Amino acid sequence: MPSRRLKPTSRARARARANLLTSLALVFPCLLIYELGVLLLGLRQRNGVDLITDEIGAHIGYLQFGVLLVVLFFLLILHLRRTQRFEWSALVPVLLESGIYALTMGTLIVFVMVDVLGMSPRMALARATAPAGKIVLALGAGVHEELFFRLALLGGLAFALRQLRAPRLLAVGTAFVISAALFSAAHHLGPYGDPISLGVFTYRFLAGILFGLIYWYRGFAVAVYTHALYDIYVMILR
Repeated sequence: MPSRRLKPTSRARARARANLLTSLALVFPCLLIYELGVLLLGLRQRNGVDLITDEIGAHIGYLQFGVLLVVLFFLLILHLRRTQRFEWSALVPVLLESGIYALTMGTLIVFVMVDVLGMSPRMALARATAPAGKIVLALGAGVHEELFFRLALLGGLAFALRQLRAPRLLAVGTAFVISAALFSAAHHLGPYGDPISLGVFTYRFLAGILFGLIYWYRGFAVAVYTHALYDIYVMILR
């Protein structure tokens, strides 16, 4: 009796699910370091999408939340080891690729703003935070913002529009623009948000587009580490 084979579309979906689980496993240490860093360093400056984390922490406590993250992390790793090949060495090429993107995307955005749009790309100065705190915040921004704005919003909105029979190009393009605009706008909200400026908003909008392209074509893990390494570069090294 001939064995049943997955259809091409089914194989593609299976590979996509497997790649997403691998990406989540690869970025989970980044999330864990962030949550523990916030707890140990007592950071008050938070990311715009940390409202969800704050609510969870307020109800069950940050220590309990950290334990929950560790448990989920090990369950995911065990699941991956049972169902597919997973090695931590896969993190090395992800970090190398992300580092290249992180070091070059700022130059590309400045070129587009100055030479194409004729706008000032000047960003607000980093706030007075210790280097360890800046690293923790950068890791948190990489995980939380990519999880919300790229994985959930960009991916979810593109999927929803496709389900509504929108043409693929229109659905994906609309999702890119909306997710990038909301990503930029979120940095102007809350007590630690930047003052509203067209140049600053445009800079982060273009960054949101680039992060979206990296997520769309290179995967969630690469987008997360590109975002985190870029923020570290901007807040500490520049």
